[in-house]
Amino acid sequence: MSPVEFWFDFSSGYAFFAAQRIDAIAADLGRTVLWRPYMLGTAYKVTGARGLSSTPLKRDYARRDWARIARHQGLTFQLPADHPHVALAATRAFYWVEPELAAAFAMRVFTLYFNDSLDTASPEAVSRLAPDFGLKPGALLAGIADPALKEKVRRIGEDAVARGVFGSPFFIVDEEPFWGWDRVEMMAEWVRTGGW
Repeated sequence: MSPVEFWFDFSSGYAFFAAQRIDAIAADLGRTVLWRPYMLGTAYKVTGARGLSSTPLKRDYARRDWARIARHQGLTFQLPADHPHVALAATRAFYWVEPELAAAFAMRVFTLYFNDSLDTASPEAVSRLAPDFGLKPGALLAGIADPALKEKVRRIGEDAVARGVFGSPFFIVDEEPFWGWDRVEMMAEWVRTGGW
């Protein structure tokens, strides 16, 4: 059976909440999760959309909604003062450490960004996570700077958008797309029933 593809930007509040549950939901469905960060700006170039945090009215609503979801789920959640960050360094680091460490690394980035203001745009800040995973900060820094990795990350994002990925979080399972944190249960029901 194909995995649940979990596409996200590290600066997405809704992706943070989806990340807390996606592995358990997929396991309940007998599936694995393919964690796939990408740069949401890649999709915005195609759709002409703007991020929630840079859109009047939506920004204020999203911040209220994220706080409400965190209280409901019993999670700690604190936006960095300068939210959102362009999470390119964290995204490149993810693809350098994958696959064995992928989910754990992504969860660590999410937790630190939405609780301790991790600067996901800074290679130096992201490299300080390396020892948590038995890696050397210098090696991670070199990996983030590798032109081949940069090209790989760019291509992954562009390929995702070409497949129809345009938001965060965004899920694909059995070639069926689902956009948004609030579609996780629908996605699970789709898999359980074989669709409708």
